Amino acid sequence: MTLKLEPGAKLVVATHNPGKAREIAAILDNRFELVTAGDLGLSEPDETESTFAGNAMLKARAAAQASGLIALADDSGLSVAALDGAPGIYSARWGGPEKDFVGAMTKVEQRLEEVGAEDFSAWFTCALAVAWPNGPAVVVEGRVDGTLVFPGRGDRGHGYDPIFQALGEEISFGEMDPARKDEISHRARAFAKLKAALL
Repeated sequence: MTLKLEPGAKLVVATHNPGKAREIAAILDNRFELVTAGDLGLSEPDETESTFAGNAMLKARAAAQASGLIALADDSGLSVAALDGAPGIYSARWGGPEKDFVGAMTKVEQRLEEVGAEDFSAWFTCALAVAWPNGPAVVVEGRVDGTLVFPGRGDRGHGYDPIFQALGEEISFGEMDPARKDEISHRARAFAKLKAALL
């Protein structure tokens, strides 16, 4: 069976994060009709897997089965070399129930101080999964490497963007024009693989 996404298809994006939904719509060139799990009142499943790919797949399958629509889910996060890859799959949880990423970024900085880190290298990972209701699913992964900057800079993007500066860039993701970020981000790289596989 060849899996294809037809332009104009209605997809459910398995997120309750409006910022992430906007970023996904832009990267997909607005070629699909997107609704979010939040719009449909779908509950968020517990992320019980140990990898980004596993959690993305779990969220996509849950949204596809609950909505009867093709579902797209991403699981993404920041990994810090000096913290053995933390926060990693727990990136959102470091923000607590209120998704307080200012607090989460402070926590990263404090942990780096605690371990006496001299290496501030880090990377963002994005796993993207597309699942058909009661059917097949596809998962791909993208990554962008960089370094952490403190204090954080800029108020664009979301999550840990203000403290992350991609390799070869002069500014943080938090300062970057969204269109430029959409060209180089971990999510953009994962979507390029997804487009090659499904479009």
